[in-house]
Amino acid sequence: MNFKKIILTGVVIGASFVACKKDLDVQNPNLPTLQSTNTENGLINYTLGAVYINGFKNGTYTDGVQGYFFCGVFGMHGEMGDEVGEEAANIYGNQIGCPDLVTLDNGTKAPNPNSPADQYTLLRNTNSASQQTGNPGIQEWVNMYDLNNACNNILALSSSATFSGDAATKKSAMQAWAYWWKGYAYARIGSMYYAGLINNDVNKASNVYVTKEAIIAESNANLDKAAAIYKGLNGGGDYDVIMKAITPDFVQKGKGNVVQPAQFIRNINTLKARNILVNTVRSAMTADQWNSILTLTNAGIQTADNVLTGRTNSNGDVWPQTNGFLANLTSGKKPGDNTYKLSERLVQDFDTTDMRFKNNIASGTQWVGNSDRGNSFNTRFYLVNGGKALKNVITYSDYSNPGAVEFYLAGTYEENELMKAEAKIFTGDVDGGLASIDAVRTAQGAGLAATSKTGLTKDQAVELLRRERRIALAFRGIAFYDARRWGVTDKAGAGRSGCVVIDKAGKLSTNATINYNFLDYWDVPDNELYYNPAGAGSTVTTNPKK
Repeated sequence: MNFKKIILTGVVIGASFVACKKDLDVQNPNLPTLQSTNTENGLINYTLGAVYINGFKNGTYTDGVQGYFFCGVFGMHGEMGDEVGEEAANIYGNQIGCPDLVTLDNGTKAPNPNSPADQYTLLRNTNSASQQTGNPGIQEWVNMYDLNNACNNILALSSSATFSGDAATKKSAMQAWAYWWKGYAYARIGSMYYAGLINNDVNKASNVYVTKEAIIAESNANLDKAAAIYKGLNGGGDYDVIMKAITPDFVQKGKGNVVQPAQFIRNINTLKARNILVNTVRSAMTADQWNSILTLTNAGIQTADNVLTGRTNSNGDVWPQTNGFLANLTSGKKPGDNTYKLSERLVQDFDTTDMRFKNNIASGTQWVGNSDRGNSFNTRFYLVNGGKALKNVITYSDYSNPGAVEFYLAGTYEENELMKAEAKIFTGDVDGGLASIDAVRTAQGAGLAATSKTGLTKDQAVELLRRERRIALAFRGIAFYDARRWGVTDKAGAGRSGCVVIDKAGKLSTNATINYNFLDYWDVPDNELYYNPAGAGSTVTTNPKK
């Protein structure tokens, strides 16, 4: 399979939701056109490129320093979740994760040195169509709406395409695939932006902006449509044939092999549980919500299930080796070696006897960056490129050996189990929750003693869960969601205390306090509103928080 050629054809046909009809009028007979997508091979070629390139490697609003979706977008999430820091000023990366105030051990207050000093103002000053790629809020928005529109195309085209063999199974599998990715796209929009658009027609954008809650509801609706189709499908046979054809061949190993219908239903349940958890401040969670999460995660991803994965390859067809994934652009051979710098706060959440720590993290000469970037991103540690080859222990990154590390695009067993753990702890089953934490540690080869049935209190279990989510789900685009719902990044919150910080003079504090003050949901990008103004019936597109 010549994946390079296929993904380029996918870009031609899978145009953005703002594309004109003439952009789809491709006449080259060697490339799939709207006319050729009524055939199985033409639609397969379109689908492969439309999902993986339109969704994740659309370079229109991508900065080469931060990288593509799972590096650039996840990098911004990682900065705000204090997994990584950044010195580079591209797309204001050096300011996105810079906290308002760091209070050092000696009581010295080190405010954000940037102008404007608070992230709220920064995001609103840069949220202008004139900024184009300089608007931090545009990349995730464009990638996810391009992915959504590509899936609208898949749904429309598959209804009339002809398939060989078990045509009904192939068509249904392709349609379920499209609904899954639509659900994923809406989930990310609704989990990051204060409002959004529901676009379910091909190359036709709505101008009615709806609340983030309505976007999450639309995510769940599409996931339910996918699940309904998967319930009627059997794995193997032509189901496997079509799924292998629309998935990059270089990811089809490990947990990236074909996700069977029953496994896909469990992947869907995990994503629906995430939709509840990450979009509700924990102090506001209701008993019904915790019970819904328990129900979904009990039917969610299991340890042996295949999931949606990504890998690098030597051509960088979808994910380049260096800037395709956040962990790869954080790793190196010494502190401060790469675009993203490993956060001292993430490192301090590890137990130093944890085999995950031993396999992935090393210390070196203390790195201190530009003093005008603040005090929070200096570090003594780095993520080891390729890990240290400890057997049966998770490796976070490898930019030297194409395809060596399996990365995750959506839900995983670990995330599902940790959501289950949290729901159990907050519904009174502390030991049950700890057992789930232990299971995740075992799955990742942590080598730590069991915590269940050791007499830990609820508060101790909650703190253990906090640390485990940061470690087990590191670099997977979850950290900011968690910091937000835990109140860590809230303007009125207490931030985080007991922090390890290296100030701009290189002095180490081990009990500092960080007040982050980050906007919880971003405003609708002006790049969208400029060309697609809010129409009648639209909700507010700007987060009222000041």
